[in-house]
This record gives sequence, structure tokens and C-alpha cells, in this order.
Amino acid sequence: MRLSPRTVHEIDSPMGATYALLAGRSGERALLDLAQAAPSYPPAIEMNEHVARVAHEPNGAAYVPAPGLPRLREAFAADLSHAYQSPVGAGQMVVTAGCNQAFCLVAQSLTEPGDEVIEVLPYYFNYDMWLRMNGVVPRYLEPGPDLVPDPEAAEALITPRTRAIVLVTPGNPSGVTLTPDVLAGFYEVAKRHDIALILDETYRSFRDTAQPAHELFADPDWDRTLVSLHSFSKDLAIPGYRVGAVVASPELSRQVMKLLDCVAICPPRIGQEAAWAGLASAQEWRRARANEIADKRRRLETALADRPGGFELMSSGGFFGWIRHPFADRPTDEVVRDLIIRYDTLVIPGTAFLPDDRQMFRASFGNVSEAGLTEFAERLELMAKDLLS
Repeated sequence: MRLSPRTVHEIDSPMGATYALLAGRSGERALLDLAQAAPSYPPAIEMNEHVARVAHEPNGAAYVPAPGLPRLREAFAADLSHAYQSPVGAGQMVVTAGCNQAFCLVAQSLTEPGDEVIEVLPYYFNYDMWLRMNGVVPRYLEPGPDLVPDPEAAEALITPRTRAIVLVTPGNPSGVTLTPDVLAGFYEVAKRHDIALILDETYRSFRDTAQPAHELFADPDWDRTLVSLHSFSKDLAIPGYRVGAVVASPELSRQVMKLLDCVAICPPRIGQEAAWAGLASAQEWRRARANEIADKRRRLETALADRPGGFELMSSGGFFGWIRHPFADRPTDEVVRDLIIRYDTLVIPGTAFLPDDRQMFRASFGNVSEAGLTEFAERLELMAKDLLS
């Protein structure tokens, strides 16, 4: 058989490649896993109890309607309407098997080979991979020194083949949270050029404010421009249940459901039941867990404030710290390999999120204790001492 060159020539999953290095680690220390953005805590007990009940029901393993479990859509619509202080209806969303699938289905609905999509650097690698494997050309937008992108700079990249601008806020991998004003600027650019603004809001609950992340839903015509992507993985600690959502126009949702029917029929029912239970009965738990993640972020910022060993925290937020290493003469992939093999510390190289090597790597602090983050800084300092002495 002959394999598709588009897929063959694309990189393997950076997550898989990084975790494969664990086979060679020294094991002298306990593993610090700062690679995957996963909560270190289990779902709320109310969620687990509901899932157990559903599993014993006669229809507990049945398909759900194409747009998603009705009560989940209603609960999520109410959650969004409250969070954004603007009405969002259940009819404006389709439940998907995670946010990755949400993006893939939306991108497939909006583009064809040869089209262009604007991505902010550093980009989320799965999105970049999907676009390339489908013949879509990424146009990279360099952010400012604070890693905040400029809407006017994005507008300068728009061509007749541009179909969308993609933003992730809080960022993956940077953690940077874009302000409502910045998002409004991108929205106006996209609206003016009749292209989509795809906004990945996976980490919206992990911001430093309870104020709305943006005011875009207040525009009565928002769904002609905005596509809002969501995930329940981190928010409700159910990454393995694979539940996300597309919030968009009925026209786009129809195309998404065509594709969803082909690739999954519907997202797993059990994950949707868990997400509904979380939204319905675990709000206090949800806020408490978000506060725990914020505490970990502050611990990381404190641990790296003095730039141990020359490692510099460039930005942080959501579940991530974006860190520059001090070894200008060494490829980042080698630095990350040494961290894993010699210092039992797992991070993702920045080359997974950039078209070139900028001495960066991503550290996800959600899966590590606060004491572990202090240990992380100590290992960075030890590595620098060993290599620079």
C-alpha cells in the first residue's frame, strides 16, 4: 500500500516522542512530569457517582443525539451565559470528543487544500499538524515581546486564501491570557475580512479573574465570525473521557456534525454524562481546583524568579510556564533530552510549538505538587552548574 505523503512527512506527536525518552532516564530521582497538561486530582465525587449510576442503566451505553447529550448542552449553555454575561443557547453548540476534535472538525469545515490559516507563535502543535496534513498553509504571526499578538499585524497577513485566525487563550504553550480588548481587536479584523476567528478557550477557568474572558457574545451577530472552542478535560479533571464543544453558528455546526458522524458518530456518552454532572453539581469543587492550579502557578513563578541556572520564565498562565534555557550553543531537543535522561525531569521542547529553535521549552505544572515545582527549579540550577562549569 502507499501512505499519504502529507501524513508521512508530518512530525510524530511531540508528546509521544517526549514520553518515549523515559525509557533511558537515570532514575536517580523521582520523576517530575511537567510534560502533559493534566490535573493531578480526580474528578469530583458527584461526577464519579453519576457515572457509576449511568453505567448500570439499560441505555447507559447508548448513542446520544448528534449535537450532544441534551442536558449537557443546556447546562453548558447556562454556564457560558453566566460566565460571559451574554446569552448563549444550547442550539449554538455541538459536543465533540475533546477540544482537539473540535478544532479538527471546524478547520475541515472552513478550509480546503491551499487555503491559509493564521496561527500565533508559539502555536499549539496539534492544530499546526492538522492544518498541514490537510494541505492548509499556516501563516505565522509573531507576537510582541510580551507574547501578546497584535490584531493589525494579523491583518497584514491576510490574503484572498485566508480562512481563519486561530487564538488560544490562556495560551498553550505560553500561558499568556489575552485581554478582552485584544480579543475584540482580532474579532473586528476577522469580521471586516469575512473570515473566522477560532478561539480556543480550553483554559478559561484558569485565569486570574472571574470577569468574562471577552464580550464577543454580546454582539447579536457573533456567530457570523466567532467560533469558540471548549474542553471539559482540565476544568472537570476528565481528560480521558474526551469531551469538548464547538460554540458556533447553526450553519457551521451542521457541517461539523456531518464530519463528526463520519469520524465518531457521537462523542462517548459516559464522558458527556460526567461533564453534565460536573456542571450540575460540582461548581464549588471546580472553583477550588482552579484556585489550586493558580497556587501552583504562583509557586512556579516564585521558584524561577531568580532565574536559577540562567533559566528564565518568559510567561505563565493556564497550566503552563514558557521557559528559555541558557544553552545558546545547544539544540533545545538535546537540552530536553538531558533533562529527562540525566535529571529525571520531563518537559516538552519549544521546537514542538515553533517553526525554529528559540531556546524555549514548555513546563506544565498541573501534574506536579508545589514542592515538586521547587525541586524543578533546583534541578534546572543543577543542570546548568554541571553543563556550564
